[in-house]
Amino acid sequence: MLELKNVSFGVEGGGNNGIKEIIRDVSFTVPDDKLIVITGPNGGGKSTIAKIIAGIEKPSGGSIIMDGEDITDMSVTERARKGIGFAFQQPVRFKGIEVFDLIRLATGRKISAADAREYLSAVGLCARDYINREVNSSLSGGELKRIEIATILAKAPKLSVFDEPEAGIDLWSFKNLIEVFEGMRRNIKDSSMLIISHQERILNIADEIIVIKDGRVCANGTKDEVLPSLISTESAVRECTGIKRGGDLDA
Repeated sequence: MLELKNVSFGVEGGGNNGIKEIIRDVSFTVPDDKLIVITGPNGGGKSTIAKIIAGIEKPSGGSIIMDGEDITDMSVTERARKGIGFAFQQPVRFKGIEVFDLIRLATGRKISAADAREYLSAVGLCARDYINREVNSSLSGGELKRIEIATILAKAPKLSVFDEPEAGIDLWSFKNLIEVFEGMRRNIKDSSMLIISHQERILNIADEIIVIKDGRVCANGTKDEVLPSLISTESAVRECTGIKRGGDLDA
């Protein structure tokens, strides 16, 4: 279980004390074996929270507890060893590293090319076409996104954090992505997922939804409690929450 307790984060450049607050006193829990989706308007602080959990950003206040242990001051590497996996909104390119090497590094053990191909197939990629490809600019954003998700599958972390996984992928891949998340819920035991997303179809597979607005939690509850108000047909409400319906993808 992961807990955020009164977490705040600010950067230089505003406010009375010269600090612009991005996250303000945020508290919530990600229980084991649950899929939690964080949503809300752009600029509300959602991706910042994901990076704070992964250790990419350090909170200016509050604490982060994982399985009863305070990990607030732990590095990205230390948190990865504790079982936190993170997928960027814009995946990193690794010139000189092949896809097979990346997946093998994610598992932390020796695996065969056949094992690696299974992970690629799970995210909708033709394994034989990608297994020996270099993770560089020759790959599209959507291809990189799916390869990164394949590394998360290979790692099978205790907590998987996905920052807007639908960004840059086509509609067919998005449908496949939903199936991947549902498969992870079934097949990775004693794990949980935290997904940052505006997409209604991702919200629909959530156990709980957290709405972040202006750096604060403005709603938190089960899907049945929170989702109806988010998908209101009133345009003003949807504009406020940033929810995208149907096949309305960015790409």
